[in-house]
Amino acid sequence: MQRRFIFLFNPRSGVQKGKPLQQLIEERCQKEKVEFSIEHSRADADYSFLIEKIKTAAVTDVIIAGGDGTISTILAAIYHLPVNIGIIPRGSGNGLAFAAGIPKTIDKAFDIIFNGSAQRVDAFEINGKFSCMLSGIGFDAKVAHDFDRQSKRGLMKYIQLTLQNITSIKTYPFTISSPEVNIELDAYFISIANSNQFGNQFTIAPKASLQDGLLDIVAVEKANLLALIVRVIWHIRFGTFTTDFANRNGITYFQSKELTITNKENAPLHIDGDGKEGATAFHIKVIPSAYSLLMP
Repeated sequence: MQRRFIFLFNPRSGVQKGKPLQQLIEERCQKEKVEFSIEHSRADADYSFLIEKIKTAAVTDVIIAGGDGTISTILAAIYHLPVNIGIIPRGSGNGLAFAAGIPKTIDKAFDIIFNGSAQRVDAFEINGKFSCMLSGIGFDAKVAHDFDRQSKRGLMKYIQLTLQNITSIKTYPFTISSPEVNIELDAYFISIANSNQFGNQFTIAPKASLQDGLLDIVAVEKANLLALIVRVIWHIRFGTFTTDFANRNGITYFQSKELTITNKENAPLHIDGDGKEGATAFHIKVIPSAYSLLMP
């Protein structure tokens, strides 16, 4: 079957090897002899127009050049359509791309787009809102909200905001209910992970998989902060999270297909790195085999 592509990207997303991204796309598609069109990412995050375009033009592949937030927003509009999704990592963290084994180098990302394997991967919903990678409630969401307000973005700005917020870090009371657990806890943050990392190869859920039909829940609880940071780094580095709830040592970890988190003090929420409106309760469930992702 003849492949037909749509590429979506921010026209200001930068250059590589002295060439604008659009030129690199055009050159590679001409080399591969595939039909393609180019759309720019939208400030209003409304990608509903893609649905009719994909159907009318018989598009087979939608390639997104951007970060996790952009990918998540576009996927939310089209993941139910029979197209392959490709990624050219252009964000601050690129957590989904790295979890899928997609390198940041554009030429290598192109190689996967044209020669990789289309594999079904999971996603999930939080109160009906789509998430493709990792969402969170609490401290990391506060940083995400602050990051969204910055005119200058990037990894260093994110690190700066994290360090600024650490001085006022606080815990929030949560109740987590699922078939596996029913627990009350005070936590700095809760991560709901479909992929194994925040981004930039920083792993938060070492056992998480894009294709296992499960969500990995990691809650970092109230404890001596310095000791807790050391424990978190150790667990992240060596993947030693445990589901032994009697000996959690400041970290609760479990896997589930569906859960509810009661958020009594309205801790902030982020979805795939973008700050979102919070709620006093979140119903979360996996969407198994949600879409087809081009992977190595």
